[in-house]
Amino acid sequence: MRLRKDRVAGVVLALAGVVMAPAASAQDHPASPPPSETTAAAATAEQPETILFIGNSFTYGGHSAAWRYRADSVTDLNGDGVGGVPALFKLFTVEAGLDYAVSLETSGGKTLGWHWDHRRDVVDRSWDHVVLQDLSTFTRDNPGDPATLIAYARKFANLFKRANPDVDISMIATWSRPDLTYIAGKRWSGQPITRMAEDIRAGYDKAKAEIPAIGTIHPVGQAFSRAIADGVADPDPYDGIAFGQIDLWTYDQYHASSAGYYLEALVIFADVTGCDPTGFGRDEIAASELGISPLAAVALQRVAQQTTGASRVCTAVPAQ
Repeated sequence: MRLRKDRVAGVVLALAGVVMAPAASAQDHPASPPPSETTAAAATAEQPETILFIGNSFTYGGHSAAWRYRADSVTDLNGDGVGGVPALFKLFTVEAGLDYAVSLETSGGKTLGWHWDHRRDVVDRSWDHVVLQDLSTFTRDNPGDPATLIAYARKFANLFKRANPDVDISMIATWSRPDLTYIAGKRWSGQPITRMAEDIRAGYDKAKAEIPAIGTIHPVGQAFSRAIADGVADPDPYDGIAFGQIDLWTYDQYHASSAGYYLEALVIFADVTGCDPTGFGRDEIAASELGISPLAAVALQRVAQQTTGASRVCTAVPAQ
């Protein structure tokens, strides 16, 4: 992560409506550099961090209010009008006083292999950060086998490293699915709800071990499991949601709920920026707009911080 303090300070001043006064006279300050150098320096200082999300409905917030959320705040490279987790991430960065240009390339039910075969020309450019997310089971024929994840993560890593050798490439380890755990005859039937997340995380960890260009594995599945262990979230949506607990999944017990995607975005935000998400507190804007209670927002922020260990205190600024 690159902490561009000069740029962050500029963002905070701009959002606060502060205008810097010009120099009083030539005697007060050294001679200014030539206009061309001044312009180039200003452009560099104002350049936002770029981040690209590649994934499927688990990234675009399928079957929840997050799907189209603040879609105008991000660039959907497929033109589908998606906001999703990338838009939540964008809002968090603004609230934290950071400057990120957020893009996404997503398609429901697709593997990284599909994105490589059909969309790599769309994303083949220089990025500061790239976040990859594969099918929730890696493959449909052999759920939990990371072989294809590793093959295509390597292809994408090579592609993005060629465009920018300093690119930060990370991947999202997704959550356990109740529909594959509590229903008989499924891959994780009869096992603890946390087991699928552990197996999926192991697959991503194996990819990271085999591909040096891969950095962080975002522990989203582990955050879901921590929320359950801490009593923040209900472990079994099929038997009803206990009073005072959060349902992390939507009606199909497969995709996340708005609260689940909120937690996912908090984890990624904390990992990418290093910012402690508990700094947002009860009045965080996305939670309010998505119908997540202040108490639930604070609890999910705490889970994200404890799962990632993010501790950087970020400047909070009002977001619109």
